Amino acid sequence: MRLTGLTIFNYKNIAEAELSFSPKLNCFIGGNGQGKTNLLDAIHFLSFCRSYSSSIDTLAVRHGSEFMSLQGRYDFDDGTSEDIHIGLKLGQKKVVRRGKKAYRRISEHIGLIPLVMVSPADQILVMGGSEERRRFIDMVICQYDPAYTEALLRYNRALQQRNAMLKQDDEPDPSVILVFEEQMAREADYIYRQRNAYITDLIPIFQQFYDRISGRNEEVELRYVSHMQRGPLLEQLQSQRFKDRAVGYSLHGIHKDDLEMLQNGYPVRREGSQGQSKTFLIALKLAQFDFLSRTGRRTTPLLLLDDIFDKLDADRVEQIVRLVGGEHFGQIFITDTNRSHLDRILASLQGDNRIFLVEKGKPLSDPHSLS
Repeated sequence: MRLTGLTIFNYKNIAEAELSFSPKLNCFIGGNGQGKTNLLDAIHFLSFCRSYSSSIDTLAVRHGSEFMSLQGRYDFDDGTSEDIHIGLKLGQKKVVRRGKKAYRRISEHIGLIPLVMVSPADQILVMGGSEERRRFIDMVICQYDPAYTEALLRYNRALQQRNAMLKQDDEPDPSVILVFEEQMAREADYIYRQRNAYITDLIPIFQQFYDRISGRNEEVELRYVSHMQRGPLLEQLQSQRFKDRAVGYSLHGIHKDDLEMLQNGYPVRREGSQGQSKTFLIALKLAQFDFLSRTGRRTTPLLLLDDIFDKLDADRVEQIVRLVGGEHFGQIFITDTNRSHLDRILASLQGDNRIFLVEKGKPLSDPHSLS
């Protein structure tokens, strides 16, 4: 799959831009705060109908503007093409169109344009709470399994209703709260099986990428942890109802799942250096890319790399460049502040590429682009 063209109006600090892209490598170069990451974020928005950095849509609208608009033109591996348009006016719901037809539900769009983004913001997967790692897992599975998305929505609704009953001053009606517990257990069973299958498949791929980038200098491990591994969730919810009532929320369920990230047997956030932590995250995202390319629509996802070479030594940079420059990876979008650094990378890769110089929210095609 390829993004052939992108039109932007009033997205973050980008007032207006109309860009045509190389089918292989596209580079955005400029100083900090000029808008490089916002260009990648606009591409992400067209895939997931949300910003990579924020769940608040209004933050995507340029200061002083009343609306924002994004349009992307995509060529798929089967020879078909699609225009995707997203419009958002302050005070109104965003509208997502495929061709000329608006989606009834935005969730219907997720998975049409598979995409993997690697960003400095991914550090939250290591340093943040378990909810960040669950979101990482869910965003992958939702791209190829619409039933999973629906199961998550039903589970979360039942969880909210059970929690509301736990907070009541009066003792909850056992027959009513049981209805919500049974629904949580039903949905949790499917969600757990899908998460477990995904992570089981992901682990050896992640390990291969990490070993390749690091030169096998560290031992790393991914470990999925879930209450479902203890037995049926319904039994846990019923046996712990008194304790849950005391704290006012549900202590057990797939909303507590975690993905442990370990180096030499200890959490990466404690054991790893900045470079090792970044290597861990890049290997994880490249494994995610590999997985998505083999599932769902079986189309090559877009790969977005935002300032990924900072904090990495030359050997690891070289290995990453060799990996993403291979035939396995399709269209790539990359940002960097260092032009000479990026020129060396481009010179080592084969195939078409395009460079855009970004200044004050204005991306301009570089007439000296390599190709």
